[in-house]
Amino acid sequence: MTLSSSAPHTSADVCAHHTAFLAALQQVLGPRGLSSDQDAMAPWLTDWRGRYTGRALALASPADAQELSAIVKLAAQAGIPIVPQGGNSGMVGGATPDDSGHSLLVSLRRMNSIGPIDTDAMQVTCGAGVILQTLHEAAEAVGLRFPLTLGGKGSATVGGLISTNAGGTQVLRHGNMRAQVLGLEAVLADGSIWSALTPLKKDNRGFDLKQLFIGSEGTLGMVTAATLALVPGVAERRVLWAGVESIHAARALLLHCQRRLGSALEGFEVIPQASLEAVLAFTRKSRRPLEGDHAWNALIEVVADADSAATLGDRVETALAEAFEAGLLQDAAIAASEAQAEAFWLNREEVPMAERAKGPAVQHDISVAVERMPDFIEQVSPRILARFPGVHVVGFGHLGDGNIHYHVIAPEGSPKGWELHEGKAISAFVYDEVTAWGGSISAEHGIGQNKIAELAHTADPVALALLRAVKQALDPLGLLNPGKLVPPLASGPAKP
Repeated sequence: MTLSSSAPHTSADVCAHHTAFLAALQQVLGPRGLSSDQDAMAPWLTDWRGRYTGRALALASPADAQELSAIVKLAAQAGIPIVPQGGNSGMVGGATPDDSGHSLLVSLRRMNSIGPIDTDAMQVTCGAGVILQTLHEAAEAVGLRFPLTLGGKGSATVGGLISTNAGGTQVLRHGNMRAQVLGLEAVLADGSIWSALTPLKKDNRGFDLKQLFIGSEGTLGMVTAATLALVPGVAERRVLWAGVESIHAARALLLHCQRRLGSALEGFEVIPQASLEAVLAFTRKSRRPLEGDHAWNALIEVVADADSAATLGDRVETALAEAFEAGLLQDAAIAASEAQAEAFWLNREEVPMAERAKGPAVQHDISVAVERMPDFIEQVSPRILARFPGVHVVGFGHLGDGNIHYHVIAPEGSPKGWELHEGKAISAFVYDEVTAWGGSISAEHGIGQNKIAELAHTADPVALALLRAVKQALDPLGLLNPGKLVPPLASGPAKP
């Protein structure tokens, strides 16, 4: 079927145009691969945080790259925008269509095959729709693991993780999603399939093209498959909870652990006492890790594979004893069992939910240079308190990555929706501070539609020009995930 790409002029023309487009899609996908039923689409039209709700012409679910290619070609011919979606677990509205109802929502969840795992090379090729937890289980079944995890592992997909360059709690040792991708396959804006799934240690044929698609949020092409790096399974681990007197002391403890434990140090998270108290009040499953209170707490995970498992316990105890002698911590406990280790981690993982239960908050996923993060927290937090009386400021998360989840909590008694009104001025203030410190307004969650205006305001004009040039080159019609990540010129001038 041939579709006209010229713009319809009347509502009747639009209706006929969309009907013809959906009929052509139906021929490609069949009943299983296409649905325009509003009830079936409803769960996928609102983002995970419930902040954005859109409409769509239909929900397309291709089974493979060839079907997706056919969809994209028809959409390009008809001028229909495409919004790709994985597990719909993103934090910035990056997979939610606008409210025009003119976009096609494309789910990649049916592309969920996992190829044979090469245990010698420690790598696997899998489809974009593979759930992260399923990938973990497949790797663990052969004595390996995929070294990236996060709270949404039960719904997040490989394609979504790649498209947002996801982070998580193991970035300190293994890097974010970009570091795990050895090869990639993607469908481009014209429907062509670019495939480079075979990993090469050395390849000097120009640009590393896969890097264009990692973190591009589906605005340049849609990832359909990837070859991913695996690592040896964990044979032994130690999880520690330490109380320290300041965020600077936490940083000093981090440096000590890096020197003494090297690559065995897998995670180093910080939690202020106020956040720990919120968790303890929120969930009955949580337990106080230490007897006393401490201004800051550090959650430390150290792991070993089979070759080094026998010495891990001694190395951790020696490093901890040296930290006590050097005055780097006030108190500490090593989890005595897996259950206690998981209880320590629960105190970290429940922080966002515990804060949400307390009331409205403005959440910021930011980063500055790793060595500057303690200074940022100590210097910027008082300025926020002075500028916005009555709020509370907490920062928690991945200190070793220079990435803190920096939340400003509403004054007690604030009405529902406070963060959508008063919170805007707070976020603008925080992002201006982060930019002045040479940091990023999005460390791991992406830009989506939530931060696109702030990106236009804070980003280097040269960087914005490069983003727009790449978008124009790869998606000249602007049909791939419009309104996400790349600020249009019409969104306002960049900050000088």
